[in-house]
Amino acid sequence: MKIKERTKKILENLFVDYPVLLSLKNEIYSAYEIIYNCYTNKKKTLICGNGGSASDCEHIVGEFMKGFMLKRPVSAEISSAKKLEKLQAPLRSISLVSHTSLITAILNDIGAEYIFAQQVLGYADQGDVLIALSTSGNAENVYLAAEAARALKCKTIAITGISGGKLAEYGLCDCNIKLPSKQTYKIQEYTLPLYHTLCAMIESEFFEI
Repeated sequence: MKIKERTKKILENLFVDYPVLLSLKNEIYSAYEIIYNCYTNKKKTLICGNGGSASDCEHIVGEFMKGFMLKRPVSAEISSAKKLEKLQAPLRSISLVSHTSLITAILNDIGAEYIFAQQVLGYADQGDVLIALSTSGNAENVYLAAEAARALKCKTIAITGISGGKLAEYGLCDCNIKLPSKQTYKIQEYTLPLYHTLCAMIESEFFEI
């Protein structure tokens, strides 16, 4: 797959700043390809995780849904509308941790382990991508979301600690990025530059400077 030189540089810079992640180069590039194909086909990403990973879900959506490092002009039809010229072209993405009333209703009526799977069922279309964050890889609600994504013919990218947990063990995911630590805080520290790199790479391919 041909990519822009500046996109390659973004990936290379990740390994300059975090050489410990170099062993994951193939997996990171695979995740990039999955997300790139998703957006090329006018699909969307869904993001889920618990605790600190829930904050990462909202952060990732924030980078996809508006300009991150580049300007993102909207279509002439939108920009010509009164007072809409400041809008920025989105890469459609939904955080599954952000809908408090829905989440608590699912928790109360169905079960806490289904809070993400129910939303995948409601939001996902074939060809969408689920990005599943779990430092252990064993979070039941994240695992069931991946099950739902597979049933709906969506791709899944798992970002976990080094063991990969159930997400990696049972072959649910199309791409497993197993960050090189067993310590939760360290996994989370690696997660941030990882998804910043993926978001920047994707933006680089779809938008001009």
